[in-house]
Amino acid sequence: MIPKIIHYCWFGGNPKPKLMRKCIKSWQKYCPDYEIKEWNESNFDVHFNTYVEEAYNAKKWAFVSDVARIYALYNEGGIYLDTDVKLIKPLDKYLKYNAVFGFEDSSRIMTALMMGSEKEPVYAEILSYYDDNRFILEDGSFNLTPNPVIISDALKKQGFFMNNSRQEIDSIVIFPRDYFSPKDNITGELNKTSNTAAIHLFDASWTDTKNINHRKKRWRAYKKERIIGKTKAFIRKIAFFKR
Repeated sequence: MIPKIIHYCWFGGNPKPKLMRKCIKSWQKYCPDYEIKEWNESNFDVHFNTYVEEAYNAKKWAFVSDVARIYALYNEGGIYLDTDVKLIKPLDKYLKYNAVFGFEDSSRIMTALMMGSEKEPVYAEILSYYDDNRFILEDGSFNLTPNPVIISDALKKQGFFMNNSRQEIDSIVIFPRDYFSPKDNITGELNKTSNTAAIHLFDASWTDTKNINHRKKRWRAYKKERIIGKTKAFIRKIAFFKR
C-alpha cells in the first residue's frame, strides 16, 4: 500500500516560480488529505553517497534531486512529483499497488511522477546505481546518464518491456504515457485522454537556467554516445566478416 505522502525536491534555494506554486495547488486540490513534503538541504543528507556529494558541490541540483526522490520513495513510500507536474484527477486509485510508474514516451519511463510503498525493492535497485557510480568521472566530466535510462534499466531487469503498454508484475505497474505524461516534450503537443490524471509540463523551472539547459544537453550527449557506440560495434562486425 502506498502512503498518502507527496514528495518533491527543491535544492539550491532558488525562488519558487509561479508555475510551481500553481502545480502544488493542484496537488492540494486533488489530494487534499495527503501530506506534502519538500526535500532540500535541511532534511536530505547531501553527503549520502559520493554521487550526491559531487553533484551538490557542482551545484547540479537536478542530479541531486535524481537521488533524493528515490531515497524518499524507498525510505518513506508515497508519491514523488516534479514541481512542474499538474494533477487533474485524484491519485487514490493507484495507492493499492506496490509501485507505480508511467511512460514518458514510447520507450522510456518518466521520472517526474513515481509512486511506491515503503522499502519497495525496485527502489533499492535504483538507489544501488547511485551508490556504485560517481557523478564526476575520471576524466573530470560529468556522468550524463539520465535518470529515465537508469530507472528503465532497473525495470527491464524486473521483466518489463519499454513499449508504452500497461504492464504489471508483482504489484509493480507501468501505465501508458497518456496517464501521467500526455504532453510531448519536443513538440509541446498535448494528447490528453480519459485516462489522464497528471500532466508533466516539462518546465524544469525549479532549477536555474544553466541547469535547465544542462538537463537538455545530457539527453543529447547520452544519445550521441549511444549512436557512436553502436556505429563502432557495427563497423567491427563488418570488419570481422570481411576477414
